[in-house]
Amino acid sequence: MSENNQAQSPLVVIPDKLFFAISEVSLITQVKPYILRYWEKQFKFLKPVRSIGGQRSYRKKDVEMVLLIKKLLYDEKFTIAGAKNRLKEMKEAGKRPPQLEINFKEAELVETVNKLKKKLQSLKDSMNT
Repeated sequence: MSENNQAQSPLVVIPDKLFFAISEVSLITQVKPYILRYWEKQFKFLKPVRSIGGQRSYRKKDVEMVLLIKKLLYDEKFTIAGAKNRLKEMKEAGKRPPQLEINFKEAELVETVNKLKKKLQSLKDSMNT
């Protein structure tokens, strides 16, 4: 049963970068690029920045929004219209669903712990040489 829960809300670590290409967002969120492009048309607030050449550059908040949309559509089984309404309600209330907030906090903690482990290993290696 715990395996099923993990499959529905996996721990997603968003790298600490300013911008992400659509292919990177696709890998992080496990959503195909054509679906991301479709969601941009359906959810007006999902607007990645465009470069001069027209390339999409997603910010961290865009990636978080994609994960939220994915959760609403795939896990909670909302329709596109239902997800739009739910996001509007959440915006008016000024909050995200608590479970998604917890997943992001856990992901940030895991990322921080991994960075600390690497730094400690680096210090240990430098002391041994």
